[in-house]
Amino acid sequence: MEQRIYAVIAIIVVGFAVESALSQPAADWYAQAQETLQRAVNLEKLNKNVAKNIIIFLGDGMGVATVTSARIKKGQDNGQTGEEYELNMDKFPHVGMSKTYNTDRQTPDSAGTATAYLCGAKTKYGVIGLDDGSTRGDCAASIGSEIPSILEIAQQHGMSVGVVTTTRVTHATPSASYAHIPDRYWEYDGAIPTAERDAGCDRDIAIQLVENTGIQVVLGGGRRNFMLDTQTDPEETTRTGYRTDGRDLITEWIESKPPLSAMYVWNEDQFNNVDPAKTDFLLGLFERSHMNYEADRANDIAGEPHRGRIDHAHHDNRAGKALIDAVAFDDAVQVAKDMTSSNDTLIVVTADHSHTNAITGNPSRGNPILGKVDTGLGGDDLPYTTILYTDGPGGFEVSDSYLTTGSRPNITDVNTEDPSYIFQSLVPQTSESHGGEDVAIFADGPMAHLIHGIHEQHYITHMMQYAACIGDYEFYANCQANK
Repeated sequence: MEQRIYAVIAIIVVGFAVESALSQPAADWYAQAQETLQRAVNLEKLNKNVAKNIIIFLGDGMGVATVTSARIKKGQDNGQTGEEYELNMDKFPHVGMSKTYNTDRQTPDSAGTATAYLCGAKTKYGVIGLDDGSTRGDCAASIGSEIPSILEIAQQHGMSVGVVTTTRVTHATPSASYAHIPDRYWEYDGAIPTAERDAGCDRDIAIQLVENTGIQVVLGGGRRNFMLDTQTDPEETTRTGYRTDGRDLITEWIESKPPLSAMYVWNEDQFNNVDPAKTDFLLGLFERSHMNYEADRANDIAGEPHRGRIDHAHHDNRAGKALIDAVAFDDAVQVAKDMTSSNDTLIVVTADHSHTNAITGNPSRGNPILGKVDTGLGGDDLPYTTILYTDGPGGFEVSDSYLTTGSRPNITDVNTEDPSYIFQSLVPQTSESHGGEDVAIFADGPMAHLIHGIHEQHYITHMMQYAACIGDYEFYANCQANK
């Protein structure tokens, strides 16, 4: 099995004095602009090669405000003021925007959006791998609306494929690469209502993954959906799996592969001992449910690979954890760049949707992005943070404070840079909602210039298939010319 990208080494942040932003003559800005202009001029020769490899990095919930905040955070972690820093994804030569709505929702969810950018057609909220002819939760109404993902199309063309995530591997975003089901929450057998099972939807998402025997690499969380309710979890030893159908899907996965060709791992030591030269198939399930946030990974005794998990932290209004994971995500992008060549590898970095976080106030240049605005108080004479949310759990504390004191909570003595700090929000919600605005698409490699403006989200997979000459685009002129 070829070497693949599995993990990113954690960056050790060394403290430096923040450089002054107050002395920047015009000549410095001119030089920076001229360097950027020259790079743009050099893009006149477009890369029209056929993509031998495609890597799509999906930052779940990584809206534009998150990208900007992560840029500042990473720059400040490296001793700079932060605003001028460049993320690895920032350096990609081609950038566009994606419209993320679902066919029935102005603000989307991860299932409908994943179906769009992986399967090539927009669909309803909560639906996986089915077109708009489906109905969420209705098996009979959804039969016949299946649409193939780029992963499945690539398999048909003899390409090696893999899925790497920080969530459960059966969660909405990764599952759209291999599953077709009318409800994103049907991750294991017991989650499917009896009536819907009787109507024909008896293959939950975990079963669909295991029965797709051609996926070479699957890494993420979600052991519980593959283990029986009589099997004890190897890490959380007081808990068991979820399955009641008598199917041990981990064993089934191993037995479906040629002898001695497959490895299953659930901790970091086992993962590090995998020999790619002797392993054709790799399944790694590192947590019973989702994998740990990057900020909490040091507390995981069993260990797990390092990547990024952004969306869930935003849902909790924990901007610190979201940004730390976004930085880890950006590190992974650079690992992919270092291991591949732009001549034959297309890398696309994007998000499924945004969140309601905003960069607010008028803080000074270099002010900590997770800190309090340093140039003044709010109209209520209380401090507030640069990052705020429109809705979410942080709104309950604000609401309760207004009821008891008539004002917002006073955060003067609160360490808002603690990754666990819950940022204030306007509307109290148990879970912060997604944002509905466009998100960025960054592209590098063959046909990356096809990302060039404002796109419907489902365009992304069509662009990737065209670059690789697969699916409906196998016989296009560019593919024939490059044979």
